[in-house]
Amino acid sequence: MRHSKRPAPLQMATEQRIAIAKKILLTPFGLTQSHLSRVLSEIRAHKVDDADLYFQTTRSEGWSLEEGIVKTGTFSIDQGVGVRAVSGEKTAFAYSDDISMPSLLDAARTVRSISTVAGNKSAKIAIKNIAKSRSLYAELDPIASLDSANKVKLLEKVEQLARAKDPRVKQVMASLASEHDVVLVARANGVLAADVRPLVRLSVMVIVEQTIKGELRRETGSAGGGGRFGMDYFDDALIADYVNQAVNSALTNLESRPAPAGVMTVVLGAGWPGILLHEAIGHGLEGDFNRKGSSAFSGKIGKRVAAKGVTVLDDGTLPDRRGSLNVDDEGNPTQRNVLIEDGILKGYIQDSMNARLMGVKPTGNGRRESYAHTPMPRMTNTYMLGGDKEPAEVIASIKKGLYASNFGGGQVDITSGKFVFSASEAYWVENGKIQYPVKGATLIGSGPECLKQVSMIGNDVKLDSGVGTCGKEGQSVPVGVGQPTLRIDGLTVGGTV
Repeated sequence: MRHSKRPAPLQMATEQRIAIAKKILLTPFGLTQSHLSRVLSEIRAHKVDDADLYFQTTRSEGWSLEEGIVKTGTFSIDQGVGVRAVSGEKTAFAYSDDISMPSLLDAARTVRSISTVAGNKSAKIAIKNIAKSRSLYAELDPIASLDSANKVKLLEKVEQLARAKDPRVKQVMASLASEHDVVLVARANGVLAADVRPLVRLSVMVIVEQTIKGELRRETGSAGGGGRFGMDYFDDALIADYVNQAVNSALTNLESRPAPAGVMTVVLGAGWPGILLHEAIGHGLEGDFNRKGSSAFSGKIGKRVAAKGVTVLDDGTLPDRRGSLNVDDEGNPTQRNVLIEDGILKGYIQDSMNARLMGVKPTGNGRRESYAHTPMPRMTNTYMLGGDKEPAEVIASIKKGLYASNFGGGQVDITSGKFVFSASEAYWVENGKIQYPVKGATLIGSGPECLKQVSMIGNDVKLDSGVGTCGKEGQSVPVGVGQPTLRIDGLTVGGTV
């Protein structure tokens, strides 16, 4: 796994992030910690279970190349504050892009009306505790880590390398995105937390063409990656690797045949195919669905929900990863959470509200898209641990079946885990040998049932390259996924023959 320069020691980095966030989010607006205490005290003038203030400023930049030229360049700044009060299962929320004391007080008086019960009006909330925090990435601004001219050159290099790779490459599209996100969280329990979150991503897509048996055939391939570091991550070797992956995938699909259909053995490749694990299983392990009893995993703590050897984690503490956070969006430190261990369900991922209602501790998974949204339990980096089989051994075990090495899009019923996923790169296998690439294969099934049908687990666990984005209830957040090579028995494949 590639990393940028490691951050400062933990306590120093934590205090540094608090100082940066105050300088950006409070000082320009004449605000101090005492102002935040007053606003929270206004909310607690009514009896509520929890309350917080979430300040945020986000600077984003994007560049895109198409038809040999950099066609677009965008830059945006968004900042504001979200004010929340929680009473029982109810949440009152207000937000504003005006960070000022009058706006904060107006929002506080609005959200506290969620409870009509008077609180202790003489109580003062003193924000004095700095939240325990991780130090997983540097407090840098990735937008400033490379000047505009060199960002354009980087995209042009992608174009040149792709076209030089094979004459069948007819179109190249590439995009480069960077984001500098600074957040400050003040809570009614007196805790203050902050984070400075860099994020970059490079995406490559190519279109290849070839006349086969008198017909023009066109296929696409894509690749890319990123994480929480600066633009120096994208060195020449990595750019060439992304280009090779995209071109090779597209050329492989030129040779593909129609995919067979039916119930069969399927082997999933390592890395990005973990998106199926994320969507069809991970969402079902989120605290809100289980508290409401709508998940297939509700009430099954301590029970077997998967085959032996299956261990699933959600870990927000991996350095530099796209899904990692020093603190979540409620100010809680992220954790390494074991969700399923050797097939036994161990726990769910939790934000503060659902944890309180379920009588457990938060797991550092309270996440929100921005200051204009409320937090909810969300995944960070979700992956399955490896087993003891060589990947080649797993593939060789297939008598007749499919090897899906990469995934495209899909649809999932979050609560039931039922899914339909398309394989963007897959191969037909007979007697343990790969025969030819196939096109049009879709995997159909249930996430909870798939876990029980895992019969072989590879020793090659791998995380994705840093491209994942998760959607839930209209909110999108960056995430990571991963898994080893897996054999699943009796999975339904929808094909074209």
